Amino acid sequence: MVRLEEERATAESAAAGEAVKRQYVKQMFSDIAPRYDRVNRIISFRIDLWWRKQALAVLGVSREPGVRYLDLCAGTLDLSSAIQKTRGFQGYVAAADFAEPMLRAGEGKVSPKHVGPVNADALALPFREASMFGAIVVFGIRNVIDLDGALREVYRVLRPGGRFVILEFTTPRNWFVRTVYGFYFHHILPTIGNAVTHHKTAYNYLPQSVTHFPNEPQLAARMKAAGFQDVSWQTLTFGVVAIHVGEKQ
Repeated sequence: MVRLEEERATAESAAAGEAVKRQYVKQMFSDIAPRYDRVNRIISFRIDLWWRKQALAVLGVSREPGVRYLDLCAGTLDLSSAIQKTRGFQGYVAAADFAEPMLRAGEGKVSPKHVGPVNADALALPFREASMFGAIVVFGIRNVIDLDGALREVYRVLRPGGRFVILEFTTPRNWFVRTVYGFYFHHILPTIGNAVTHHKTAYNYLPQSVTHFPNEPQLAARMKAAGFQDVSWQTLTFGVVAIHVGEKQ
């Protein structure tokens, strides 16, 4: 009986911690939404645009330009806009994010004909099972409070044969790159990001969230555990970011 009570208390404590993190992350992104795009260009030296382009190429929108795609943790709709601009695209992008101000900040980038912003949590997507041909998440999956739950939810809404692409920061393996990048990532980047967004902690959270996020093999294993097949990954820019891809069979 005592052990049961201890387990219940632990579970309640964990749930409370998750709720606090969720609220903090949601409020943080809501606060920095008006300056989010600007700071991304500055702190990445505009390389983030190329990273997104590479991830989009892996998704392979041109294979089926007339179907539905999910842009998860869509933020200010950069990726949704890029999908919409794919040559010959006649489909639809459901752009889901739980911070509505982020979606509103990007509304001018997209056409309502091809992109529909949806204020929704990654753990409870308001889409039917097997309703999406493909899905992509860019620099957002590390912010969800339940990574495995989010992976399962994406798997649910993908149709068989659907491809899921994750673009996320990772830790460079090379010691020299890791040292130089680590100094920039943990000391210079937060100073610039917080100053531009006028937020005290937003860009201190970024390196902390990357530090606690699974590395490439670990994330691949979690994707496989959620049901994805043919999971693979590639790193870009000396291992600063990684693109993972898996398919629903």
